[in-house]
Amino acid sequence: MRPPLRRRLAGITAIAVLFAPLSACAEPQPRRPTTGGTVRIAVNPWVGYEASAAVLGLLLEKELGYQVQKVKLNETQSWEGIEKGTVDVIVENWGREAEKKTYIEERKVAVSAGRNGNKGVIGWYVPQWMVERYPDITDWQQLNKYAPLFKTNKSGNFGQLLDGDPSYVTNDEALVRNLGLNYKVVYAGSEKALISAAKLATERRTPLLMYFYEPQWLFTQIKMVKINLPPYAIGCDAVPGKVACDYPPYLLDKIVSRRFADTGGRAYELVRNFTWSNDNQNAVANDMTNNGMSAEQAARKWIEANKIVWKDWLPG
Repeated sequence: MRPPLRRRLAGITAIAVLFAPLSACAEPQPRRPTTGGTVRIAVNPWVGYEASAAVLGLLLEKELGYQVQKVKLNETQSWEGIEKGTVDVIVENWGREAEKKTYIEERKVAVSAGRNGNKGVIGWYVPQWMVERYPDITDWQQLNKYAPLFKTNKSGNFGQLLDGDPSYVTNDEALVRNLGLNYKVVYAGSEKALISAAKLATERRTPLLMYFYEPQWLFTQIKMVKINLPPYAIGCDAVPGKVACDYPPYLLDKIVSRRFADTGGRAYELVRNFTWSNDNQNAVANDMTNNGMSAEQAARKWIEANKIVWKDWLPG
């Protein structure tokens, strides 16, 4: 028996309402980046690290849709932040074997996310003009002969060895003591202060012996020459107080919290895949320092010009 017209119309209306949402779902939707929340990146106090964090952070935001929080900490505090749960990523780790033993091997709260591509060098440097005037000054065994040149108000009767931030990786006080050098380590307090000292010593041709490192954009502008300390051998720096050898070569790596490695998804994949050269980092750091750009502006400029480099970092 056919239902009355009123009931038939009501049924047709109900069917139309039932299928309307399906029709709407069939419409093409705008593609949205996959997001997994917030990634907290430690930012250590030197411009090269900040350059790496800026590029990685911008890619996480613009390509994958994550929010990024930059946490300004020194190296030791960054490892502590991983344990506390306030840091997910350390982009540029300089050795830190003691921290690796504590946080990776013993407490198991951190893991290595592979190398970041930067090759790190730490050492003592003098301006090029000093090597031209005193050719043997790059031999550590001749440094005591030149100690009077480096005396300052802060070093007193000793030659001054200028270091940066006290939180940086440094064996310098042990080296001075164990090599019998008539020098005193004086801390400038920051990377910026080291760079200013290097520029001034080059421009005014004043003596300077300083702790410094690569990658660093300054080497593209002025010439500094590395002192030949006793050669590094595996294990010669195992006991910090007894170090009497040069710094090791550093293949810099990334450290992440174990939680982030387990649950970070596409963000963790990007961090793990991130690897670039000293020249890449120096280009961004130079724009930040000398070309009036913010970290984000310099990172954006590099990203726009180097898709061929970073496209392979993105998760598949």
